[in-house]
Amino acid sequence: MPDTLSQTFSALADPTRRAMLARLSRGEASISDLGEPFRKRMSLPAITKHVKVLERAGLIIKARRAQQRPCKLNPEALKDVANWMEQYRQYWEESFDRLDAYLKTVTAAANEPKKGDPDEHAK
Repeated sequence: MPDTLSQTFSALADPTRRAMLARLSRGEASISDLGEPFRKRMSLPAITKHVKVLERAGLIIKARRAQQRPCKLNPEALKDVANWMEQYRQYWEESFDRLDAYLKTVTAAANEPKKGDPDEHAK
């Protein structure tokens, strides 16, 4: 069984499922509502499969209300992805900060007049 993070990234890899999540970020919706933008190129069973992938990954929750099963976003699953990505954001931010400091040092050294430079006395 794949780990939760792998299932989440696998579910997020598909643009149709990302569009469904974007729709759910505005509030709960039925499977029909989620599939509406894709009806011309996708059958209802295909739309349902996408919803099941999102549900298995824990990205959405289906409620039970009489005959309806509205879907809603599960922010906890996205929090796990954000936490995982945060460590890499920190790494790259620190790397860019070190690069920035190095470039400032190099630029400052390049702008210093050199001994014996005829322009040194003009400054």
